[in-house]
Amino acid sequence: YDLARLLEEQELELTHILLTHAHFDHVGGLPDLKDAYPDVPIYIHPDAIEMLSIAPRQAARFGLQVAEMPAADKMLADRDVIQVGNVELTALYTPGHAPGHIAFYNAENSVVFSGDALFQGSIGRTDLPGGDFNRLIQSIEEKLLTLPDETHVLSGHGPATTIGRERVSNPFLQ
Repeated sequence: YDLARLLEEQELELTHILLTHAHFDHVGGLPDLKDAYPDVPIYIHPDAIEMLSIAPRQAARFGLQVAEMPAADKMLADRDVIQVGNVELTALYTPGHAPGHIAFYNAENSVVFSGDALFQGSIGRTDLPGGDFNRLIQSIEEKLLTLPDETHVLSGHGPATTIGRERVSNPFLQ
């Protein structure tokens, strides 16, 4: 998947690279993207830096090849606000699926990019290195389920959902 080409075709300007977490399936294209856009900063939570550095080794365990990762430029903390054009995103620290996991919430458009913390009808895996089931449930309850019911959830995998729908129907949250 060539994100740099897609951005060029759509005549979009990349200004930020925001990482929800550093599992290889989410950062595998990062080296090529950073090569194409060397001046665009990479944002990450400090607890995810180690996972980012070992992403190529993690990918190799699954028979995949991922290039060496570029260094992150900006460190995020819980409740940091990132201005992307005219869109304001609030970083929500949501560990449990992976160290340093962050969701990004935009109140104006009622959307949260949940990474791999919360999915439609499910939650992120916790059997991978750094995973912690109880911490993930706590993160979801304290940071995501406190958002308005109409908040759209765009996750790292699968279809969109809403906070309200997950609050009443997600079996992991009952």
